[in-house]
Amino acid sequence: MKISVTGASGFIGRHVLNELARHSVEVTAVTRDAAKLADAGKSVKVVELDIGKPNADDYERLNRPDVLIHLAWDGLPNYKATRHIDVEMPKQKIFLEGLIQSGLSSLVVSGTCFEYGMQSGTLSENLSPKPSTAYGVAKDQLRRDLELLQSNYRFVLTWARLFYMYGEGQHKDSLYSQIREAVLHGDKVFNMSGGEQLRDYLSVTEVAEVIVMLAMRHCNAGIVNVCSGKPISIRALVENWIRENGWRIELNFGYFPYSGYEPMEFWGDNSVLKSIMKRELR
Repeated sequence: MKISVTGASGFIGRHVLNELARHSVEVTAVTRDAAKLADAGKSVKVVELDIGKPNADDYERLNRPDVLIHLAWDGLPNYKATRHIDVEMPKQKIFLEGLIQSGLSSLVVSGTCFEYGMQSGTLSENLSPKPSTAYGVAKDQLRRDLELLQSNYRFVLTWARLFYMYGEGQHKDSLYSQIREAVLHGDKVFNMSGGEQLRDYLSVTEVAEVIVMLAMRHCNAGIVNVCSGKPISIRALVENWIRENGWRIELNFGYFPYSGYEPMEFWGDNSVLKSIMKRELR
Protein backbone atom coordinates (compact mmCIF):
# COMPACT_ATOMS: atom_id res chain seq x y z
CA MET A 1 0.00 0.00 0.00
CA LYS A 2 1.20 3.51 -0.86
CA ILE A 3 0.31 6.27 1.61
CA SER A 4 1.09 9.96 1.21
CA VAL A 5 0.94 12.48 4.06
CA THR A 6 0.50 16.23 3.67
CA GLY A 7 1.57 18.43 6.56
CA ALA A 8 4.16 15.74 7.24
CA SER A 9 6.61 18.10 8.96
CA GLY A 10 3.97 19.39 11.38
CA PHE A 11 3.16 18.36 14.93
CA ILE A 12 0.77 15.52 14.04
CA GLY A 13 2.48 14.72 10.75
CA ARG A 14 5.79 13.74 12.33
CA HIS A 15 4.06 11.35 14.70
CA VAL A 16 2.05 9.88 11.81
CA LEU A 17 5.30 9.24 9.92
CA ASN A 18 6.70 7.47 12.99
CA GLU A 19 3.60 5.29 13.20
CA LEU A 20 3.67 4.49 9.47
CA ALA A 21 7.28 3.30 9.89
CA ARG A 22 5.89 0.41 11.93
CA HIS A 23 3.88 -0.86 8.95
CA SER A 24 4.79 -2.35 5.59
CA VAL A 25 3.71 0.62 3.50
CA GLU A 26 5.36 2.91 0.96
CA VAL A 27 5.36 6.42 2.46
CA THR A 28 5.56 9.78 0.72
CA ALA A 29 5.88 12.80 3.01
CA VAL A 30 4.68 16.12 1.60
CA THR A 31 6.03 19.42 2.90
CA ARG A 32 6.79 22.93 1.68
CA ASP A 33 10.32 22.68 3.07
CA ALA A 34 12.12 19.38 2.56
CA ALA A 35 14.86 20.44 4.98
CA LYS A 36 12.37 20.03 7.83
CA LEU A 37 12.20 16.31 7.06
CA ALA A 38 15.92 15.67 6.61
CA ASP A 39 15.66 13.13 9.43
CA ALA A 40 12.67 11.28 7.97
CA GLY A 41 14.73 8.23 7.02
CA LYS A 42 15.69 6.61 3.74
CA SER A 43 12.44 4.64 3.52
CA VAL A 44 10.38 7.85 3.28
CA LYS A 45 10.14 9.72 0.00
CA VAL A 46 10.05 13.45 0.74
CA VAL A 47 8.25 15.68 -1.77
CA GLU A 48 8.47 19.46 -1.59
CA LEU A 49 5.11 20.86 -2.64
CA ASP A 50 2.95 23.89 -1.84
CA ILE A 51 -0.73 22.91 -1.87
CA GLY A 52 -1.59 26.57 -2.39
CA LYS A 53 -0.02 26.31 -5.84
CA PRO A 54 -1.60 23.16 -7.33
CA ASN A 55 -0.35 21.58 -10.54
CA ALA A 56 -1.82 19.00 -12.88
CA ASP A 57 0.93 16.52 -11.98
CA ASP A 58 0.49 16.71 -8.17
CA TYR A 59 -0.99 13.22 -8.00
CA GLU A 60 2.04 11.84 -9.83
CA ARG A 61 4.42 13.78 -7.60
CA LEU A 62 2.68 12.30 -4.55
CA ASN A 63 3.57 8.85 -5.96
CA ARG A 64 -0.02 8.02 -6.97
CA PRO A 65 -0.98 7.03 -3.41
CA ASP A 66 -3.63 4.46 -2.55
CA VAL A 67 -4.49 6.70 0.41
CA LEU A 68 -3.80 10.33 1.21
CA ILE A 69 -3.63 11.41 4.86
CA HIS A 70 -4.32 15.13 4.63
CA LEU A 71 -3.11 17.04 7.70
CA ALA A 72 -1.92 20.29 6.14
CA TRP A 73 -3.58 23.50 7.34
CA ASP A 74 -2.09 26.96 7.79
CA GLY A 75 -2.94 29.72 10.25
CA LEU A 76 -3.10 27.87 13.57
CA PRO A 77 -3.49 28.39 16.47
CA ASN A 78 -5.32 31.61 15.52
CA TYR A 79 -8.77 29.99 15.39
CA LYS A 80 -10.69 33.23 14.85
CA ALA A 81 -8.84 34.53 11.78
CA THR A 82 -11.17 34.86 8.76
CA ARG A 83 -8.22 33.73 6.64
CA HIS A 84 -9.31 30.16 7.41
CA ILE A 85 -12.52 30.79 5.46
CA ASP A 86 -11.31 33.22 2.79
CA VAL A 87 -7.94 31.68 1.91
CA GLU A 88 -7.23 28.33 3.52
CA MET A 89 -10.45 26.43 2.83
CA PRO A 90 -10.66 27.35 -0.90
CA LYS A 91 -7.04 26.36 -1.58
CA GLN A 92 -7.51 23.09 0.29
CA LYS A 93 -10.59 22.26 -1.77
CA ILE A 94 -8.87 23.04 -5.08
CA PHE A 95 -5.84 20.91 -4.17
CA LEU A 96 -7.86 17.90 -3.00
CA GLU A 97 -10.32 18.07 -5.87
CA GLY A 98 -7.41 18.04 -8.32
CA LEU A 99 -6.02 14.87 -6.74
CA ILE A 100 -9.44 13.21 -6.79
CA GLN A 101 -9.92 14.09 -10.45
CA SER A 102 -6.50 12.58 -11.16
CA GLY A 103 -7.44 9.25 -9.56
CA LEU A 104 -7.07 9.46 -5.77
CA SER A 105 -9.44 6.81 -4.41
CA SER A 106 -9.09 7.13 -0.63
CA LEU A 107 -8.79 10.20 1.56
CA VAL A 108 -8.38 10.68 5.32
CA VAL A 109 -8.69 14.33 6.37
CA SER A 110 -8.12 15.85 9.80
CA GLY A 111 -11.20 17.67 11.05
CA THR A 112 -11.68 19.40 14.38
CA CYS A 113 -13.94 19.37 17.42
CA PHE A 114 -14.31 23.11 16.76
CA GLU A 115 -16.88 22.09 14.15
CA TYR A 116 -19.27 21.43 17.05
CA GLY A 117 -19.02 25.03 18.22
CA MET A 118 -20.47 25.91 21.62
CA GLN A 119 -22.43 22.69 22.07
CA SER A 120 -21.82 21.17 25.51
CA GLY A 121 -21.66 17.70 27.00
CA THR A 122 -21.06 14.55 24.98
CA LEU A 123 -20.52 15.33 21.30
CA SER A 124 -21.33 12.57 18.80
CA GLU A 125 -20.88 12.48 15.04
CA ASN A 126 -24.64 12.68 14.41
CA LEU A 127 -24.88 16.14 15.98
CA SER A 128 -25.30 18.96 13.46
CA PRO A 129 -22.15 21.10 13.34
CA LYS A 130 -22.54 24.61 14.76
CA PRO A 131 -19.06 26.10 14.43
CA SER A 132 -18.49 29.41 16.20
CA THR A 133 -14.92 30.12 15.03
CA ALA A 134 -13.61 30.83 11.54
CA TYR A 135 -11.44 27.72 11.78
CA GLY A 136 -14.43 25.52 12.64
CA VAL A 137 -16.52 27.05 9.86
CA ALA A 138 -13.76 26.47 7.29
CA LYS A 139 -13.18 22.85 8.28
CA ASP A 140 -16.90 22.10 8.26
CA GLN A 141 -17.28 23.63 4.81
CA LEU A 142 -14.37 21.61 3.43
CA ARG A 143 -15.97 18.41 4.71
CA ARG A 144 -19.29 19.32 3.09
CA ASP A 145 -17.59 20.11 -0.21
CA LEU A 146 -15.72 16.80 -0.21
CA GLU A 147 -18.94 14.92 0.51
CA LEU A 148 -20.54 16.67 -2.47
CA LEU A 149 -17.62 15.63 -4.66
CA GLN A 150 -18.47 12.00 -3.89
CA SER A 151 -21.57 12.48 -6.07
CA ASN A 152 -19.31 12.96 -9.10
CA TYR A 153 -16.17 10.97 -8.30
CA ARG A 154 -15.56 7.53 -6.84
CA PHE A 155 -13.46 7.90 -3.72
CA VAL A 156 -13.85 7.01 -0.07
CA LEU A 157 -13.63 9.62 2.66
CA THR A 158 -12.83 9.43 6.36
CA TRP A 159 -13.16 12.70 8.25
CA ALA A 160 -11.03 12.27 11.38
CA ARG A 161 -12.53 14.84 13.73
CA LEU A 162 -9.69 15.51 16.17
CA PHE A 163 -10.26 16.63 19.75
CA TYR A 164 -7.47 17.86 22.04
CA MET A 165 -4.00 16.36 22.11
CA TYR A 166 -0.59 16.88 23.63
CA GLY A 167 2.95 15.67 23.10
CA GLU A 168 6.42 16.27 21.77
CA GLY A 169 6.71 18.95 19.10
CA GLN A 170 3.43 20.73 19.88
CA HIS A 171 3.08 24.46 19.12
CA LYS A 172 4.80 26.67 21.69
CA ASP A 173 1.47 28.31 22.61
CA SER A 174 -0.17 25.02 23.61
CA LEU A 175 -0.77 24.32 27.29
CA TYR A 176 1.56 21.31 27.32
CA SER A 177 4.42 23.17 25.64
CA GLN A 178 4.03 26.19 27.88
CA ILE A 179 4.20 24.30 31.16
CA ARG A 180 7.03 22.10 29.87
CA GLU A 181 8.98 25.20 28.88
CA ALA A 182 8.29 26.81 32.27
CA VAL A 183 9.70 23.74 34.02
CA LEU A 184 12.79 23.74 31.81
CA HIS A 185 13.34 27.41 32.61
CA GLY A 186 13.17 26.64 36.31
CA ASP A 187 10.01 28.67 36.94
CA LYS A 188 8.52 28.11 40.37
CA VAL A 189 4.94 29.04 39.42
CA PHE A 190 2.81 28.40 36.31
CA ASN A 191 -0.13 30.74 35.72
CA MET A 192 -3.27 29.26 34.16
CA SER A 193 -7.06 29.50 34.11
CA GLY A 194 -9.27 28.14 36.87
CA GLY A 195 -8.80 24.69 35.35
CA GLU A 196 -12.38 23.53 35.92
CA GLN A 197 -13.28 23.25 32.23
CA LEU A 198 -13.80 19.67 31.01
CA ARG A 199 -12.07 18.57 27.81
CA ASP A 200 -11.19 15.40 25.90
CA TYR A 201 -7.47 14.70 25.49
CA LEU A 202 -5.33 12.04 23.81
CA SER A 203 -1.56 11.93 23.45
CA VAL A 204 -0.46 12.74 19.91
CA THR A 205 1.07 9.26 19.60
CA GLU A 206 -2.38 7.75 20.21
CA VAL A 207 -3.89 10.15 17.68
CA ALA A 208 -1.28 9.12 15.11
CA GLU A 209 -2.04 5.44 15.69
CA VAL A 210 -5.75 6.07 15.07
CA ILE A 211 -5.14 8.12 11.92
CA VAL A 212 -2.91 5.43 10.42
CA MET A 213 -5.40 2.71 11.34
CA LEU A 214 -8.19 4.66 9.61
CA ALA A 215 -6.03 5.19 6.53
CA MET A 216 -5.10 1.52 6.23
CA ARG A 217 -8.75 0.47 6.39
CA HIS A 218 -9.27 2.23 3.04
CA CYS A 219 -13.01 2.64 3.73
CA ASN A 220 -15.74 5.25 3.54
CA ALA A 221 -16.01 5.76 7.30
CA GLY A 222 -17.39 9.30 7.13
CA ILE A 223 -17.02 11.37 10.29
CA VAL A 224 -15.09 9.70 13.11
CA ASN A 225 -14.44 11.41 16.44
CA VAL A 226 -10.79 10.85 17.35
CA CYS A 227 -10.96 11.20 21.12
CA SER A 228 -10.77 9.36 24.43
CA GLY A 229 -14.49 9.61 25.18
CA LYS A 230 -13.54 10.53 28.76
CA PRO A 231 -13.88 14.09 30.08
CA ILE A 232 -11.05 15.41 32.24
CA SER A 233 -10.68 18.80 33.88
CA ILE A 234 -7.76 20.90 32.72
CA ARG A 235 -6.67 21.07 36.35
CA ALA A 236 -6.50 17.28 36.65
CA LEU A 237 -4.81 16.98 33.26
CA VAL A 238 -2.00 19.36 34.18
CA GLU A 239 -1.59 17.79 37.61
CA ASN A 240 -1.23 14.40 35.86
CA TRP A 241 1.50 15.79 33.60
CA ILE A 242 3.37 17.15 36.60
CA ARG A 243 3.14 13.84 38.45
CA GLU A 244 4.03 11.65 35.44
CA ASN A 245 7.05 13.76 34.48
CA GLY A 246 8.26 14.43 38.00
CA TRP A 247 8.07 18.18 37.42
CA ARG A 248 8.43 20.56 40.36
CA ILE A 249 6.24 23.61 39.80
CA GLU A 250 3.30 25.26 41.56
CA LEU A 251 0.06 25.95 39.69
CA ASN A 252 -1.55 29.38 40.02
CA PHE A 253 -5.20 28.74 39.14
CA GLY A 254 -7.51 31.58 38.06
CA TYR A 255 -4.78 33.86 36.69
CA PHE A 256 -6.23 33.79 33.15
CA PRO A 257 -9.94 34.01 32.20
CA TYR A 258 -11.71 31.12 30.54
CA SER A 259 -11.88 31.00 26.74
CA GLY A 260 -14.85 32.74 25.17
CA TYR A 261 -15.03 30.50 22.10
CA GLU A 262 -15.29 27.10 23.82
CA PRO A 263 -17.99 25.73 26.14
CA MET A 264 -16.95 24.91 29.69
CA GLU A 265 -17.75 21.22 29.38
CA PHE A 266 -17.49 19.04 26.28
CA TRP A 267 -15.96 15.75 25.25
CA GLY A 268 -16.33 13.28 22.40
CA ASP A 269 -18.42 10.18 21.96
CA ASN A 270 -15.94 7.64 20.56
CA SER A 271 -18.42 4.82 19.92
CA VAL A 272 -17.84 4.94 16.15
CA LEU A 273 -14.07 4.79 16.62
CA LYS A 274 -14.37 1.87 19.04
CA SER A 275 -16.54 0.00 16.57
CA ILE A 276 -13.99 0.48 13.78
CA MET A 277 -11.14 -0.61 16.05
CA LYS A 278 -12.99 -3.78 17.05
CA ARG A 279 -13.46 -4.68 13.39
CA GLU A 280 -9.77 -3.96 12.81
CA LEU A 281 -8.75 -6.44 15.51
CA ARG A 282 -10.73 -9.34 14.08
